[in-house]
Amino acid sequence: MAGSPPLIRSPLRKVLPYLVQAQEQSLNEADTVRRVAKVLEDVLGYDGMSEITRETVIKGKYVDIGVKLDGVLRFLVEVKAAGTPLRDRHIDQARAYAADGNIRWVVLTNGTIWNLYHLTFEEGIDHDEVFSVDVSSDDFNRAADTLAVLHRDSVRKDLHEDLWRRTTALSPQSIGRALFNEGVIRLMRRELRRAEGISVDEEDLAGAIKGLFSVETREQMGPVKLRRRRRKRSSRPAVPESGPAEGALRSEPVSLTNEDESEPEK
Repeated sequence: MAGSPPLIRSPLRKVLPYLVQAQEQSLNEADTVRRVAKVLEDVLGYDGMSEITRETVIKGKYVDIGVKLDGVLRFLVEVKAAGTPLRDRHIDQARAYAADGNIRWVVLTNGTIWNLYHLTFEEGIDHDEVFSVDVSSDDFNRAADTLAVLHRDSVRKDLHEDLWRRTTALSPQSIGRALFNEGVIRLMRRELRRAEGISVDEEDLAGAIKGLFSVETREQMGPVKLRRRRRKRSSRPAVPESGPAEGALRSEPVSLTNEDESEPEK
């Protein structure tokens, strides 16, 4: 990692009463945009004259705020009126604009809640939430330290990219792939044999591990397969045998859905 985000607790504490006041008064979107721009300038360190652009135009379409560094748009900010509950669908418009400009980062905020999304443009436009903080109700220090990833110095050092990579690495999908790796299963099997004095089948162990997770977590992990490593073939001439050759790749599915484990994967 290229470093740690700067501390923004003091400047954020100064503007927080105005953000809370906006929420209590249900200020309209235009007034909320002005307060968000103030946070970007006074708290997150961007130059209000050259790096914060309101109603940024991307291919003839307007985005509430664009944030630039060295003349390059680094992320877009979609602002909703203060007090408006935020929904993922609220970034649909900014997401489309980001795709047009090949911008991979979008912030959605109503002044007190700040959501950061990472976009991927492969088969369509997908977005993943990297963090969501409420500076008015969450633990203040933790919320401030999280929001600091969007500070000018942090973005210049690509700390938001580092956060995204860590978030991806710790996702249920990544953990599932790592956990059901043959090497990990064998290590756990050896530890069980040492601790319990009994040898268990690798597939039985994989099934038992699967059962530790809730249905929701299994759905987040998606399909996971336990694959056995392909052994190197011997240089000696093969000896005909009945049945499959030793060392052939065996692939056994470890379904994380509610399907019967004994049923072969299609």
